[in-house]
Amino acid sequence: MNSQNTPVHIRLWHRDFWMMSTALFLLSASVYMLIPVMPVWLLETEHFNTLQTGVAMAIFAVGLFLPGCFCNYLVQRFRRNKVCVISIFLMTLCLSALYYLHGLSSQYVEVRVILLQRLLLGATFGLAQMVLSSTLIIDASESFRRTEANHSSAWFARMALSLGPMTGIVLFNYMGFDAVLLASMISALASAALIMTVVIPFRTPDENLRVFSCDRFLLKPGMVLFANLLLISLSVGLLLSLGLSERFYAMMMAGFLLALLAQRFVFRDAELKSEVVSGLILLLAAQLMIYSRPLPVVWYISPVLMGLAVGICCSRFLLFFVKLSRHCQRGTSQSTYMLGWESGLALGIGLGYACFEDANVTIIVSLVLAATALLMYHLYTHNWFVKHKNR
Repeated sequence: MNSQNTPVHIRLWHRDFWMMSTALFLLSASVYMLIPVMPVWLLETEHFNTLQTGVAMAIFAVGLFLPGCFCNYLVQRFRRNKVCVISIFLMTLCLSALYYLHGLSSQYVEVRVILLQRLLLGATFGLAQMVLSSTLIIDASESFRRTEANHSSAWFARMALSLGPMTGIVLFNYMGFDAVLLASMISALASAALIMTVVIPFRTPDENLRVFSCDRFLLKPGMVLFANLLLISLSVGLLLSLGLSERFYAMMMAGFLLALLAQRFVFRDAELKSEVVSGLILLLAAQLMIYSRPLPVVWYISPVLMGLAVGICCSRFLLFFVKLSRHCQRGTSQSTYMLGWESGLALGIGLGYACFEDANVTIIVSLVLAATALLMYHLYTHNWFVKHKNR
């Protein structure tokens, strides 16, 4: 099928699906709240230099990959919903540790302590995201609606990229960093509470279950898609390191809503290649507008274009991963997509703080990455996907 049409039926939106999708939004928002404010806290309060701050933000990406090879063993050996809930509780402990460290106003926090906290936060968040998106949401949906479920639930996490940082900035400006941390912990715990309301039956583990496995972790045949998605998320992450305002993130939400409409009406029966190409062109346009910055209106239009670009590009890449996977690899495709997107964001934010003190240089590098992603997709990735897809 070479069209963009991904129908969504009302029967998909039952109670359990709503609970899981909302939990995914709250879980993502709890981490995204820290994106715009934690670097400010590290630089201004803890007096980290830009390199230390960048490494602290980027090491989160390393943590995302640490529990991956254990994911399949854990969800088959134990009740999968409990694995997710325990992961979220551990993630909340990591956030509470940061809250405690922030309370030590009489002394500065050591760099290695922050690095360990960020590493563990990434690991616990990564495991919770893998189990929730690659297993629980799939289990809560009927087999013939699982592609719709993957596509729709991913939008909840995508919306959190706008609402999470916006909430973090507002709380930080009016109530301080401790309020941001409290809101982040409450959001994570609310996510766990929603998951506990859904009954997920225990399934007998497969025979010859291995402790280490790429199942529900990395889709090996999808590394070309992974690399292309990583370039896009790196480009977006660099932009997020610019210290954007809450207005910027609010306008990004408008872009996300436009992306939903565009998928429904503009790209519904369009040629398969058009969505990613259009999205990357829009991202390049947003970057060029931010680079020029001649008029205040730029800060209203560019985030809308950026949200529109991210929305349509990421939705299509998610479906590409699903269509590339074989039978019983749907969960693995979801985890691979999540790792490509989340790690790229974290690495991009870290590189922005660690390597580029000039905002113009950051924007230029971001633009080059987006252009490279466009060329890679147009010249190689799309044809490679059409040749290798399984659905």
